[in-house]
Amino acid sequence: MKFPMKQLAVLSILLLSLTVFAGCIDNGETTQLGAEEIDGLVLMREEEKLARDVYNTLGAKWGVDIFTNIAKSEQTHTDAVKVLLDRYGIEDPVKDDANGVFTSSELDELYRNLVAQGNISLLDALIVGATVEDLDIKDLNELTAQTDKSDIISTYGRLNKGSKNHLRAFMTEITNAGGSYTPQFITQAEFDEILSSG
Repeated sequence: MKFPMKQLAVLSILLLSLTVFAGCIDNGETTQLGAEEIDGLVLMREEEKLARDVYNTLGAKWGVDIFTNIAKSEQTHTDAVKVLLDRYGIEDPVKDDANGVFTSSELDELYRNLVAQGNISLLDALIVGATVEDLDIKDLNELTAQTDKSDIISTYGRLNKGSKNHLRAFMTEITNAGGSYTPQFITQAEFDEILSSG
């Protein structure tokens, strides 16, 4: 059966509408992501894995619960970003989930430097923990400002809250060990506000 051109045009519009509607059901969003948003999700997928891997390695080295406990939380963080990658059809940068394996050469180098520093002493390891959370908070602040997608903002917000909790935990241990840490990535004012909040 042949359809007149006008009917074919109407059918095409209906099919397109159904496709868009199906996409809304899957994603909760009707627009595609920009390059900054995509790059941000890719970065956070591996950056949260970096935190997990560093803490797993230092936890095995020093046998201190704070590292193994927070590593479990970081696993939920990287998993949460993976949900967003799948939702938006973005290729996962984590090709190998083994400890210390990264697609990003920058994160690979950062992992090795952080582990080397953390192997010096337990206090140095705790300072590495504070450093990782400091960086994480800075990146999450910046990436949140680059998107208007509610699901991404919500996920980044949960990750940021977790990183602030982790930073407070590491700072308690650093202080108890007689050490100190000066923020390298967020401002001193934000750092002080995080430590003073519950």
